[in-house]
Amino acid sequence: MAAAAGTTAAAAYASLKLHITPEKFYVEACDDGADDVLAIDRVSTEVTLTVKKDVPPSAVTRPIYGILGTIRLVAGTYLIVITKKKKVGEIFSHAIWKATDFDILSYKKTMLHLTDIQLQDNKVFLSMLNHVLSVDGFYFSTTYDLTHTLQRLANTSPEFQEMSLLERADPRFVWNGHLLREFAAQPEIHRFATPVMHGFITMHSCSINGKCFDWLLVSRRSCFRAGVRYYVRGIDSEGHAANFVETEQIVHYKGSKASFVQTRGSIPFFWSQRPNLKYKPKPQISKSVNHMDGFQRHFDSQIISYGKQMIVNLVNQKGSEKPLEQTFAKMVNSMANGMVRYVAFDFHKECSRMRWDRLQILMDQLAEQQDEFSYFLVDSDGKIVAQQEGIFRSNCMDCLDRTNVIQSLLARRSLQAQLQRLGVLHVGQRIEEQADFEKIYKNAWADNANACAKQYAGTGALKTDYTRTGKRTQWGLIMDGWNSLIRYYKNNFSDGFRQDAIDLFLGNYSVDEVEPASPLHVKKDWKFLALPIIMVVAFSMCIICLLMAGDTWTETLAYVLFWGSASFGTFAIILYNGKDFVDAPKLVQKEKMD
Repeated sequence: MAAAAGTTAAAAYASLKLHITPEKFYVEACDDGADDVLAIDRVSTEVTLTVKKDVPPSAVTRPIYGILGTIRLVAGTYLIVITKKKKVGEIFSHAIWKATDFDILSYKKTMLHLTDIQLQDNKVFLSMLNHVLSVDGFYFSTTYDLTHTLQRLANTSPEFQEMSLLERADPRFVWNGHLLREFAAQPEIHRFATPVMHGFITMHSCSINGKCFDWLLVSRRSCFRAGVRYYVRGIDSEGHAANFVETEQIVHYKGSKASFVQTRGSIPFFWSQRPNLKYKPKPQISKSVNHMDGFQRHFDSQIISYGKQMIVNLVNQKGSEKPLEQTFAKMVNSMANGMVRYVAFDFHKECSRMRWDRLQILMDQLAEQQDEFSYFLVDSDGKIVAQQEGIFRSNCMDCLDRTNVIQSLLARRSLQAQLQRLGVLHVGQRIEEQADFEKIYKNAWADNANACAKQYAGTGALKTDYTRTGKRTQWGLIMDGWNSLIRYYKNNFSDGFRQDAIDLFLGNYSVDEVEPASPLHVKKDWKFLALPIIMVVAFSMCIICLLMAGDTWTETLAYVLFWGSASFGTFAIILYNGKDFVDAPKLVQKEKMD
């Protein structure tokens, strides 16, 4: 029965206490009737199950809300625990939490065994972990499986429902899967392991026509090929797409549950767009690989997970984005799979000069397909009434701003059909006319856009004024300009560190304690230091010559032209060698990422 499908026979422990002694960490389960204590040896790193009476009274005790897992750094192993949580709401009476603070605890009691360089490296790795943990959007539940859609949960076997949350979770959406790998190997300690997803969850109790229902939006970010905007594009050899997010909209009314699922993900072949100081680096399609292998793998796995695929490609059909659109269309044709269809819609061209009403052209184009795909619906008796037969896979370049606008429109159209079928909306009534609900709906989708954008591009989303208000505003344009500026700075000067942090956290890079040369120490070319200094000096001299005029205007002009040419020339050289001046990732080899 679908209602029971989210629950599990082996829920994770909800209430925990951490006892610290010089030799061991003890994690005590404080749920009613529980006597289990997890003992972690700080020297051998062995993890065993014991009982409460074994905890020494001398231990320092504090409450924690979950174990994120363990990770090896230069100084040895660390335990990461959740120290603060905030309740987001409830899904079918199951509490859903956002983890808001964490602690990283060293197994080693002293750092005296490290050299100065090792100490420095360890500090950098710790700051990387802290950076990932500081990005908003880590969610968990100790009694509900957040990683699966309602439809997946309803189509499971009795064995699946007996599994622990860790065993049954969808590995694509468990962000601490690598940190929990040692726990996963010991089934008896699974109840101490909490799978954590990254993304966005919002829940609202709403009312239309005096009928109350719960409306939820859940976005799950994939941890496969995860990373930051310009360093992770396209797919990997396994067919995992960059910035892949599964978004599910759920309605719960009088015991009936409806769900509509969409996905977004980078254009699924091998291409890159490395930062090089230019505002918009030119995308490069790889010429040396067979694109069809990864492309085929991507869609094979998507069809297994979701059924039919309707690709909605929103990139520009001219300029630097044009080759990506043409290649995508060509590859869908070459694959000749009846389960995969393709629509291209040049979002920027169609909606230029604030003509946002033209989005209706795309909606009309997709309407028949959406009706065919339907949505998932289970009645109050747990009987499945409808299944979602296919999915809209939307993308733009970043799969953020344009994509979110289109997803919110498709989700609203599905919601309209669901609420009418459930009897919340009367015949002929439209969601757009329900002012209170429409405000909740638009703001939630704009918040979803912001969360996904911060996690991938480092700033809030663009175009959220349209999502929030239904129209484009001057203030919205100003905010888009500001966010674009911050994106430019972060993408060029801090994204290498952000990418390294994600690779470390997800286990794409493992710290080798005996590694002689740390990849963190990359010698910078002389150009990196010399050219910016020369440019600043030359530009300053140019300004000084303008302010302190010489004896004749020709002399002044000569000086200004000389220093002006020097500063402009150095700037041109810096721009030409842009890739040497950006903050590039150091931990995972670039070949692996393209």
